[in-house]
Amino acid sequence: MTQHVPSTEPELAGVRNFRDVGGLPTVDGRRVRQGVLYRSGHLAHATAEDAVFLAGLGLHTVFDFRNAADQRLEGADVELPGVRNVNLPLSDPADGAEFWQMVRDGDIEQLRALLSEGRAANRMITSYRSIITQRTGEHSRVLHALAEDSVPALMHCAAGKDRAGLSIAVTLLAVGVERDAIEADYLESNAKHRRYKVRRSGTSADAYSPEVMELLSPLFDARAEYLNAAFETLEETWGSTDRYLEEGLKLTAADRERLRERLLD
Repeated sequence: MTQHVPSTEPELAGVRNFRDVGGLPTVDGRRVRQGVLYRSGHLAHATAEDAVFLAGLGLHTVFDFRNAADQRLEGADVELPGVRNVNLPLSDPADGAEFWQMVRDGDIEQLRALLSEGRAANRMITSYRSIITQRTGEHSRVLHALAEDSVPALMHCAAGKDRAGLSIAVTLLAVGVERDAIEADYLESNAKHRRYKVRRSGTSADAYSPEVMELLSPLFDARAEYLNAAFETLEETWGSTDRYLEEGLKLTAADRERLRERLLD
C-alpha cells in the first residue's frame, strides 16, 4: 500500500476533515504538488481563526458539492476574500432529504428497517455508483476549471468524505495518481478527528445508543468497498479510465496535460 507523504496539518476548530492532498505519487514517478489541491468538510462553521488560515492558502476557487438541503442544515460557507465559490451539487436537491431527516429524528424501529442487514452500506454503494454515471457534467466542469486557472482549489461537501472524496479521486485519476494512493487518501477520512459529527435530534434514550451508532456507521465511514464500487462502475460503463476521461468527462489529451502541469511537481 502506497503511503501518503505526511504534511503538517492545521488544527481547525470548525472545519472537519481538512487536508492537502499534495505528495501523492503518480504511476510515472511524479507527485501531486503541495499547496494546490485541498479537501475538507463544509466551511459553514469555520471560526475566525479558521477563516484566517483558509484565506492564507491563496485559494482561487472553493468547490462546494453540497445541495440545497445540506446548505439549509449547515449554513453557507464562510466568506473568504478574493476566493471564487462554485456550488455544484453532486446529489439531487430532493434526493435523500427525507432520509437524512429520518436519520436525525427517527426511532430505533425506523432505523432498523432502513439501515440494518447491509442496507446502509448498499445505499452508500448505490450513491457512489450513481455519482460516477450521472454527474459527469459536474466533474467535467471541475477538471476543466482546474486545468484552466482555478488553482489552488479546495473541494468540499458536508463531511468531505463522499462527494468531495469522489471528486478528489476523479481528479487524481486524471493526473495519473496510483490507485493505492487514491484509496489511502480516501480512507484518511476515517480518522476520529476528521469524522463528521452525527447530529441526532431525538431526546430519547436510544438517540445515541450503541445500536443506533452501529446502524449509522456505514453512512459515516469511508470504506474501500464504496470507492471500489465507483471505480468498477467507471470501468463497466466506459471500459477504461482513459475512455471515461475522454468520453465521459470530455477531457482531451491537451486538457489532461494542462491539468498535470497545474497539479504535479
